[in-house]
Amino acid sequence: MKIAVLAGDGIGPEIMAEALKVLDVLRRDGLKIETESALVGGAAYDEYGHPLPAATLQLAQQSDAVLFGSVGGPKYDALPREHRPEKAILGLRKECDFFANLRPANVFPELADASTLKPEIIAGLDIMIIRELTGDIYFGEPRGITGHRGVNGELGNRVGINTMHYTEAQIRRIIHVGFKTARQRNKRLCSIDKMNVLEAMQLWRDIAIEIAPEYPDVELTHMLVDNAAMQLIRNPKQFDVMVAGNMFGDILSDEASMLTGSIGMLPSASLDAAGKGLYEPIHGSAPDIAGKGIANPLAQILSAAMMMRYTFNLPDVAARIETAVRKALASGLRTGDIAKANEAKASTQQMGDAVVSFL
Repeated sequence: MKIAVLAGDGIGPEIMAEALKVLDVLRRDGLKIETESALVGGAAYDEYGHPLPAATLQLAQQSDAVLFGSVGGPKYDALPREHRPEKAILGLRKECDFFANLRPANVFPELADASTLKPEIIAGLDIMIIRELTGDIYFGEPRGITGHRGVNGELGNRVGINTMHYTEAQIRRIIHVGFKTARQRNKRLCSIDKMNVLEAMQLWRDIAIEIAPEYPDVELTHMLVDNAAMQLIRNPKQFDVMVAGNMFGDILSDEASMLTGSIGMLPSASLDAAGKGLYEPIHGSAPDIAGKGIANPLAQILSAAMMMRYTFNLPDVAARIETAVRKALASGLRTGDIAKANEAKASTQQMGDAVVSFL
Protein backbone atom coordinates (compact mmCIF):
# COMPACT_ATOMS: atom_id res chain seq x y z
CA MET A 1 0.00 0.00 0.00
CA LYS A 2 1.78 3.11 -1.23
CA ILE A 3 0.44 6.23 0.48
CA ALA A 4 1.34 9.79 -0.48
CA VAL A 5 1.51 11.87 2.71
CA LEU A 6 0.76 15.57 2.10
CA ALA A 7 0.63 17.29 5.49
CA GLY A 8 0.35 20.85 4.17
CA ASP A 9 0.08 23.96 6.31
CA GLY A 10 -1.06 25.15 9.71
CA ILE A 11 -1.96 22.28 12.00
CA GLY A 12 -1.56 19.83 9.12
CA PRO A 13 1.92 18.57 10.09
CA GLU A 14 0.93 18.21 13.76
CA ILE A 15 -2.17 16.10 13.19
CA MET A 16 -0.54 14.14 10.37
CA ALA A 17 2.22 13.05 12.78
CA GLU A 18 -0.42 11.37 14.95
CA ALA A 19 -2.04 9.60 11.98
CA LEU A 20 1.38 8.30 10.93
CA LYS A 21 1.79 6.79 14.41
CA VAL A 22 -1.36 4.79 13.74
CA LEU A 23 0.02 3.60 10.40
CA ASP A 24 3.26 2.59 12.18
CA VAL A 25 1.27 0.30 14.49
CA LEU A 26 -0.49 -1.30 11.54
CA ARG A 27 2.86 -1.72 9.78
CA ARG A 28 4.33 -3.47 12.82
CA ASP A 29 1.29 -5.74 12.83
CA GLY A 30 2.11 -6.91 9.32
CA LEU A 31 0.40 -4.56 6.88
CA LYS A 32 2.70 -3.65 4.00
CA ILE A 33 2.43 0.11 4.17
CA GLU A 34 4.82 2.44 2.34
CA THR A 35 4.59 6.20 2.86
CA GLU A 36 6.26 9.04 1.00
CA SER A 37 5.88 12.70 1.93
CA ALA A 38 5.79 15.83 -0.23
CA LEU A 39 5.06 19.53 0.17
CA VAL A 40 1.68 20.94 -0.77
CA GLY A 41 -0.23 24.20 -0.34
CA GLY A 42 1.49 27.20 1.21
CA ALA A 43 4.51 25.16 2.24
CA ALA A 44 5.01 24.14 -1.38
CA TYR A 45 4.54 27.72 -2.58
CA ASP A 46 7.19 28.91 -0.15
CA GLU A 47 9.64 26.30 -1.44
CA TYR A 48 8.77 26.02 -5.13
CA GLY A 49 6.55 28.99 -5.99
CA HIS A 50 3.51 26.80 -6.66
CA PRO A 51 0.96 25.19 -4.29
CA LEU A 52 0.92 21.93 -6.26
CA PRO A 53 4.40 21.25 -7.67
CA ALA A 54 4.74 18.72 -10.47
CA ALA A 55 6.61 16.30 -8.19
CA THR A 56 3.81 16.37 -5.62
CA LEU A 57 1.15 15.77 -8.25
CA GLN A 58 3.20 12.93 -9.72
CA LEU A 59 3.55 11.30 -6.31
CA ALA A 60 -0.21 11.51 -5.78
CA GLN A 61 -0.90 10.01 -9.19
CA GLN A 62 1.56 7.15 -8.67
CA SER A 63 0.37 6.27 -5.15
CA ASP A 64 -2.54 4.03 -4.19
CA ALA A 65 -4.00 6.68 -1.87
CA VAL A 66 -3.32 10.19 -0.63
CA LEU A 67 -3.43 11.11 3.06
CA PHE A 68 -3.89 14.88 3.12
CA GLY A 69 -3.67 17.36 6.00
CA SER A 70 -4.77 20.94 5.40
CA VAL A 71 -3.66 23.98 3.44
CA GLY A 72 -3.88 27.75 3.67
CA GLY A 73 -3.28 30.65 6.01
CA PRO A 74 -3.59 34.45 6.18
CA LYS A 75 -0.04 34.98 4.91
CA TYR A 76 -1.14 33.71 1.49
CA ASP A 77 -4.35 35.74 1.13
CA ALA A 78 -2.68 38.43 -0.96
CA LEU A 79 -1.38 35.95 -3.55
CA PRO A 80 -2.96 35.75 -7.00
CA ARG A 81 -5.80 33.23 -6.88
CA GLU A 82 -3.93 30.68 -9.02
CA HIS A 83 -1.10 30.57 -6.46
CA ARG A 84 -3.15 30.32 -3.29
CA PRO A 85 -2.73 27.13 -1.23
CA GLU A 86 -6.34 26.08 -1.76
CA LYS A 87 -5.59 25.61 -5.45
CA ALA A 88 -3.59 22.53 -4.46
CA ILE A 89 -6.58 20.55 -3.26
CA LEU A 90 -8.68 21.69 -6.22
CA GLY A 91 -5.85 20.67 -8.56
CA LEU A 92 -5.50 17.24 -6.96
CA ARG A 93 -9.23 16.61 -7.27
CA LYS A 94 -9.23 17.65 -10.91
CA GLU A 95 -6.00 15.97 -12.08
CA CYS A 96 -6.69 12.71 -10.23
CA ASP A 97 -10.44 12.83 -10.98
CA PHE A 98 -11.41 12.51 -7.34
CA PHE A 99 -15.05 13.29 -8.09
CA ALA A 100 -16.94 11.76 -5.15
CA ASN A 101 -16.51 13.25 -1.69
CA LEU A 102 -17.83 11.10 1.16
CA ARG A 103 -18.33 12.99 4.42
CA PRO A 104 -19.78 11.02 7.33
CA ALA A 105 -21.34 12.82 10.26
CA ASN A 106 -21.43 10.44 13.21
CA VAL A 107 -21.99 11.28 16.85
CA PHE A 108 -19.81 9.29 19.22
CA PRO A 109 -21.90 8.48 22.31
CA GLU A 110 -19.18 10.00 24.49
CA LEU A 111 -19.65 13.34 22.72
CA ALA A 112 -23.44 13.53 22.57
CA ASP A 113 -23.36 16.50 24.95
CA ALA A 114 -20.68 18.34 22.97
CA SER A 115 -23.11 19.46 20.29
CA THR A 116 -24.96 22.76 20.58
CA LEU A 117 -28.17 20.82 19.85
CA LYS A 118 -30.07 18.84 22.48
CA PRO A 119 -28.58 15.35 22.97
CA GLU A 120 -31.88 13.66 22.08
CA ILE A 121 -31.79 15.34 18.67
CA ILE A 122 -28.34 14.09 17.70
CA ALA A 123 -27.72 10.99 19.84
CA GLY A 124 -27.00 8.07 17.53
CA LEU A 125 -26.67 10.30 14.46
CA ASP A 126 -25.09 8.46 11.52
CA ILE A 127 -25.46 10.13 8.13
CA MET A 128 -23.31 10.25 5.00
CA ILE A 129 -23.15 13.32 2.77
CA ILE A 130 -21.83 12.70 -0.74
CA ARG A 131 -20.56 15.80 -2.53
CA GLU A 132 -19.66 16.03 -6.22
CA LEU A 133 -16.20 17.56 -6.56
CA THR A 134 -15.30 18.27 -10.19
CA GLY A 135 -18.16 20.38 -11.56
CA ASP A 136 -20.55 23.10 -10.45
CA ILE A 137 -19.81 26.76 -9.78
CA TYR A 138 -16.24 26.12 -8.61
CA PHE A 139 -15.15 25.06 -12.09
CA GLY A 140 -17.74 26.49 -14.47
CA GLU A 141 -16.81 29.02 -17.15
CA PRO A 142 -17.09 31.95 -17.69
CA ARG A 143 -15.80 33.25 -14.39
CA GLY A 144 -13.95 36.29 -13.11
CA ILE A 145 -14.36 39.97 -12.29
CA THR A 146 -14.86 42.42 -15.12
CA GLY A 147 -15.14 46.19 -15.31
CA HIS A 148 -13.24 48.78 -13.33
CA ARG A 149 -13.30 50.53 -9.98
CA GLY A 150 -15.01 53.86 -9.66
CA VAL A 151 -12.92 57.01 -9.32
CA ASN A 152 -13.53 60.16 -7.27
CA GLY A 153 -15.99 58.27 -5.07
CA GLU A 154 -18.51 57.26 -7.75
CA LEU A 155 -19.56 53.62 -8.24
CA GLY A 156 -17.64 51.52 -10.73
CA ASN A 157 -19.09 48.94 -13.12
CA ARG A 158 -17.39 45.81 -11.82
CA VAL A 159 -19.24 42.51 -12.27
CA GLY A 160 -18.38 39.22 -10.57
CA ILE A 161 -19.20 36.15 -12.67
CA ASN A 162 -19.33 32.46 -11.75
CA THR A 163 -21.18 29.81 -13.71
CA MET A 164 -22.98 26.73 -12.36
CA HIS A 165 -22.13 24.10 -14.93
CA TYR A 166 -22.86 20.37 -14.90
CA THR A 167 -22.67 17.75 -17.62
CA GLU A 168 -24.97 14.78 -17.66
CA ALA A 169 -22.00 12.43 -17.23
CA GLN A 170 -20.85 14.26 -14.09
CA ILE A 171 -24.30 14.06 -12.54
CA ARG A 172 -24.87 10.42 -13.47
CA ARG A 173 -21.70 9.11 -11.87
CA ILE A 174 -22.20 10.92 -8.55
CA ILE A 175 -25.85 9.86 -8.36
CA HIS A 176 -24.74 6.25 -8.87
CA VAL A 177 -22.27 6.65 -5.99
CA GLY A 178 -25.15 7.93 -3.87
CA PHE A 179 -27.35 4.94 -4.64
CA LYS A 180 -24.54 2.41 -4.13
CA THR A 181 -23.60 3.98 -0.80
CA ALA A 182 -27.23 3.99 0.37
CA ARG A 183 -27.57 0.35 -0.67
CA GLN A 184 -24.74 -0.52 1.77
CA ARG A 185 -26.39 1.42 4.62
CA ASN A 186 -30.09 1.95 5.34
CA LYS A 187 -31.24 2.14 1.71
CA ARG A 188 -32.46 5.73 1.77
CA LEU A 189 -31.05 8.39 -0.57
CA CYS A 190 -32.02 12.07 -0.45
CA SER A 191 -30.95 14.04 -3.52
CA ILE A 192 -30.36 17.73 -2.81
CA ASP A 193 -30.96 20.38 -5.48
CA LYS A 194 -32.42 23.83 -6.17
CA MET A 195 -34.45 22.88 -9.22
CA ASN A 196 -37.15 25.48 -8.60
CA VAL A 197 -34.82 28.29 -9.75
CA LEU A 198 -31.73 26.68 -11.36
CA GLU A 199 -31.82 24.82 -14.68
CA ALA A 200 -28.59 22.96 -13.82
CA MET A 201 -30.37 21.58 -10.76
CA GLN A 202 -33.45 20.64 -12.79
CA LEU A 203 -31.14 18.46 -14.86
CA TRP A 204 -29.74 17.04 -11.60
CA ARG A 205 -33.20 16.00 -10.40
CA ASP A 206 -34.26 14.63 -13.79
CA ILE A 207 -31.21 12.38 -13.94
CA ALA A 208 -31.67 11.16 -10.36
CA ILE A 209 -35.23 10.15 -11.23
CA GLU A 210 -34.04 8.40 -14.40
CA ILE A 211 -31.44 6.36 -12.50
CA ALA A 212 -33.69 5.38 -9.58
CA PRO A 213 -35.26 2.30 -11.27
CA GLU A 214 -31.79 0.70 -11.39
CA TYR A 215 -31.86 0.60 -7.58
CA PRO A 216 -35.36 -0.63 -6.67
CA ASP A 217 -34.22 -1.49 -3.14
CA VAL A 218 -33.26 2.14 -2.39
CA GLU A 219 -35.83 4.81 -1.56
CA LEU A 220 -35.12 8.06 -3.42
CA THR A 221 -36.40 11.39 -2.13
CA HIS A 222 -35.66 14.96 -3.20
CA MET A 223 -35.18 18.11 -1.13
CA LEU A 224 -34.41 21.71 -1.98
CA VAL A 225 -31.11 22.80 -0.48
CA ASP A 226 -32.51 25.56 1.72
CA ASN A 227 -35.01 23.15 3.25
CA ALA A 228 -32.25 20.56 3.68
CA ALA A 229 -30.18 23.08 5.63
CA MET A 230 -33.12 23.64 7.96
CA GLN A 231 -33.97 19.94 8.28
CA LEU A 232 -30.37 19.08 9.25
CA ILE A 233 -30.90 21.20 12.36
CA ARG A 234 -34.56 20.32 13.00
CA ASN A 235 -34.37 16.55 12.59
CA PRO A 236 -30.99 15.31 11.28
CA LYS A 237 -31.74 11.64 11.94
CA GLN A 238 -34.35 11.64 9.16
CA PHE A 239 -31.43 11.35 6.71
CA ASP A 240 -29.33 8.33 5.79
CA VAL A 241 -27.38 9.31 2.64
CA MET A 242 -27.55 12.77 1.07
CA VAL A 243 -26.09 13.46 -2.38
CA ALA A 244 -25.45 17.02 -3.55
CA GLY A 245 -23.52 19.12 -6.03
CA ASN A 246 -20.20 20.73 -5.27
CA MET A 247 -21.32 24.00 -3.68
CA PHE A 248 -24.42 22.73 -1.84
CA GLY A 249 -22.52 19.66 -0.61
CA ASP A 250 -19.70 21.87 0.66
CA ILE A 251 -22.08 23.97 2.73
CA LEU A 252 -24.30 21.17 4.04
CA SER A 253 -21.40 18.94 5.08
CA ASP A 254 -19.83 21.75 7.11
CA GLU A 255 -23.20 22.40 8.72
CA ALA A 256 -23.59 18.70 9.52
CA SER A 257 -20.14 18.63 11.08
CA MET A 258 -21.28 20.89 13.89
CA LEU A 259 -24.06 18.47 14.79
CA THR A 260 -21.31 16.24 16.11
CA GLY A 261 -19.89 18.88 18.43
CA SER A 262 -16.68 19.75 16.60
CA ILE A 263 -15.46 20.04 13.04
CA GLY A 264 -12.24 18.55 14.43
CA MET A 265 -13.88 15.12 14.61
CA LEU A 266 -14.87 14.49 11.02
CA PRO A 267 -12.90 12.77 8.26
CA SER A 268 -13.63 12.63 4.54
CA ALA A 269 -12.82 10.61 1.46
CA SER A 270 -12.57 11.84 -2.13
CA LEU A 271 -12.71 8.91 -4.54
CA ASP A 272 -12.15 8.26 -8.22
CA ALA A 273 -14.09 5.70 -10.25
CA ALA A 274 -11.72 2.88 -9.24
CA GLY A 275 -11.82 3.61 -5.51
CA LYS A 276 -8.47 5.35 -5.25
CA GLY A 277 -8.89 8.20 -2.82
CA LEU A 278 -7.65 11.31 -1.14
CA TYR A 279 -8.40 11.29 2.59
CA GLU A 280 -8.48 14.42 4.71
CA PRO A 281 -10.15 15.99 7.74
CA ILE A 282 -12.84 18.43 6.72
CA HIS A 283 -11.52 21.21 8.95
CA GLY A 284 -9.06 23.81 7.71
CA SER A 285 -5.46 24.60 8.60
CA ALA A 286 -6.45 26.54 11.76
CA PRO A 287 -3.42 28.88 11.62
CA ASP A 288 -4.49 30.53 14.89
CA ILE A 289 -3.61 27.36 16.84
CA ALA A 290 -0.84 26.00 14.59
CA GLY A 291 2.33 25.07 16.46
CA LYS A 292 0.65 25.07 19.87
CA GLY A 293 0.12 21.32 20.09
CA ILE A 294 -3.57 21.65 20.92
CA ALA A 295 -5.25 20.65 17.64
CA ASN A 296 -7.58 17.65 17.59
CA PRO A 297 -5.93 14.85 15.54
CA LEU A 298 -8.95 12.54 15.52
CA ALA A 299 -10.36 13.66 12.16
CA GLN A 300 -6.96 12.98 10.56
CA ILE A 301 -6.76 9.56 12.23
CA LEU A 302 -10.33 8.73 11.21
CA SER A 303 -9.44 9.77 7.65
CA ALA A 304 -6.77 7.05 7.73
CA ALA A 305 -9.50 4.63 8.84
CA MET A 306 -11.64 5.65 5.86
CA MET A 307 -8.61 5.03 3.63
CA MET A 308 -8.38 1.47 4.91
CA ARG A 309 -12.08 0.92 4.29
CA TYR A 310 -12.64 2.51 0.89
CA THR A 311 -9.36 2.22 -1.02
CA PHE A 312 -7.70 -0.83 0.54
CA ASN A 313 -10.93 -2.75 1.27
CA LEU A 314 -9.87 -3.52 4.86
CA PRO A 315 -13.04 -2.80 6.87
CA ASP A 316 -11.76 -4.73 9.89
CA VAL A 317 -8.67 -2.52 10.07
CA ALA A 318 -10.82 0.58 9.68
CA ALA A 319 -13.12 -0.59 12.48
CA ARG A 320 -10.10 -1.28 14.69
CA ILE A 321 -8.90 2.33 14.30
CA GLU A 322 -12.39 3.69 14.93
CA THR A 323 -12.76 1.53 18.04
CA ALA A 324 -9.45 2.84 19.36
CA VAL A 325 -10.69 6.41 18.85
CA ARG A 326 -13.92 5.59 20.67
CA LYS A 327 -11.98 4.04 23.58
CA ALA A 328 -9.73 7.08 23.80
CA LEU A 329 -12.83 9.27 24.11
CA ALA A 330 -14.43 6.87 26.59
CA SER A 331 -11.31 7.19 28.75
CA GLY A 332 -12.23 10.83 29.21
CA LEU A 333 -9.51 12.35 27.08
CA ARG A 334 -10.54 15.59 25.35
CA THR A 335 -8.74 18.14 23.21
CA GLY A 336 -9.81 21.75 23.65
CA ASP A 337 -12.42 21.76 20.89
CA ILE A 338 -14.47 18.97 22.50
CA ALA A 339 -13.71 19.65 26.18
CA LYS A 340 -16.18 21.18 28.60
CA ALA A 341 -15.16 24.32 30.41
CA ASN A 342 -14.17 22.43 33.55
CA GLU A 343 -12.42 19.52 31.82
CA ALA A 344 -8.69 19.06 31.44
CA LYS A 345 -7.51 19.52 27.89
CA ALA A 346 -5.26 16.97 26.20
CA SER A 347 -2.57 17.93 23.73
CA THR A 348 -2.48 16.76 20.12
CA GLN A 349 0.25 14.27 20.99
CA GLN A 350 -1.52 12.97 24.10
CA MET A 351 -4.67 12.23 22.09
CA GLY A 352 -2.66 10.49 19.37
CA ASP A 353 -0.73 8.46 21.92
CA ALA A 354 -4.00 7.37 23.55
CA VAL A 355 -5.36 6.10 20.24
CA VAL A 356 -2.11 4.22 19.62
CA SER A 357 -2.23 2.65 23.10
CA PHE A 358 -5.77 1.38 22.52
CA LEU A 359 -4.76 0.02 19.13
